[in-house]
Amino acid sequence: MSTAQLDAVFRAANGRIIAALAARFRNLDLAEDAFAEACARAVTAWAAEMPRDPAGWLYRVAERVALDQVRRAGTRAQAQLPEPDPEPTAEELMMADARLIPDERLQLIFVCCHPAIHPEARAALTLRLVCGLSTGEIARAFLISEPTLAQRLVRAKKKIAVAGIPFAVPGPDAWGERLDAMLSTIEVAYAHAHADGAGSGRHADYASEMLGITAILARMIPGEAEVLAIAATVRFAEARRPARVGDNGVMIPLSEQDPARWDATLIAEGRAYFAAAARIAPHAPRVVSALIHAEWCARQSLAEPPPWANILTIYDALLTVRDDAITRLNRAVALGEVAGHDVALEEVDALDVPGLAQFLPYHAVRAGLLYRLGLHAAAREAYNAALALEPGEAERQWLERRRAEIS
Repeated sequence: MSTAQLDAVFRAANGRIIAALAARFRNLDLAEDAFAEACARAVTAWAAEMPRDPAGWLYRVAERVALDQVRRAGTRAQAQLPEPDPEPTAEELMMADARLIPDERLQLIFVCCHPAIHPEARAALTLRLVCGLSTGEIARAFLISEPTLAQRLVRAKKKIAVAGIPFAVPGPDAWGERLDAMLSTIEVAYAHAHADGAGSGRHADYASEMLGITAILARMIPGEAEVLAIAATVRFAEARRPARVGDNGVMIPLSEQDPARWDATLIAEGRAYFAAAARIAPHAPRVVSALIHAEWCARQSLAEPPPWANILTIYDALLTVRDDAITRLNRAVALGEVAGHDVALEEVDALDVPGLAQFLPYHAVRAGLLYRLGLHAAAREAYNAALALEPGEAERQWLERRRAEIS
């Protein structure tokens, strides 16, 4: 098996297996370490052939690793764990698809978002354990340094252990206090999937997972406007995926995408979720944000001009309820089309958040504005900065083409 194939299998199994191990052993570090060891053993064991159920193989091996670690630590009696199954034969490992692994990711999300954990660490911990994002990826998403993020994760895991937070989905009365962190997690996880237009990146599989998770949450909490709004947002964004990459493999910006290629079924689902959210709380931040996607998805054909003025108006409304650097950066794109690129560049350059230097969209937006203003040397430098942050293949080709247009 190639390294890429192994990585895809490990990534797909990561959240489910760590969640299941954490639920059984009540120890997040143990769950992570055991899964990592199982992946390391798989590299050798699967050299000739992959088992029919790779996730089942990984879970069983990780479970044994965890049991061994508990024994060595001398805590097996206190944990009251059952005897491990006999060592499986090679044939049993190859036929392991009969064993089902419990999908307990939602349970682990509730654990990571417990109110005893500092608010700044809840979403980050969930993204690390459930979604498998690296510390660096999470730090860039929240515009903070990697060491700061690492410290928060360590403190959060210690808090779970010390506070004895139960590994279980709490009753509905406890959902509200964990909701914002859960939705922030979904936003960041989906942003990583959506960042790769071709759907071939490391986190591309999050896209379909977020469709499923948001549908589950919408059924669990149908009266929460922001839950419905994020379900709408994911569907509006996924509906546009078929038009995000051209036949040549290069990314197509949203304003240049052909609406005829968008997924009408997902747009209809998104509109239904959005309508329900807007009836409950039309001014909630995620509802206003979903309205931006709804406005784009109302476009019927390329013959219609992009709705820049409406988009800017909605962003202005969003700033009254969610004023942050990422919102202002996205707004700058519409501002440039409506008020002028010099005005937009001034706003972008006024953003004072250290983490923006590692945020690829910041350099891409700034490069586009500089290019449109004829500031070619500065634009080339900004495109270089964006490319240095390793965009997806379709995005990389688009950035390189724009850079090559600079004379």
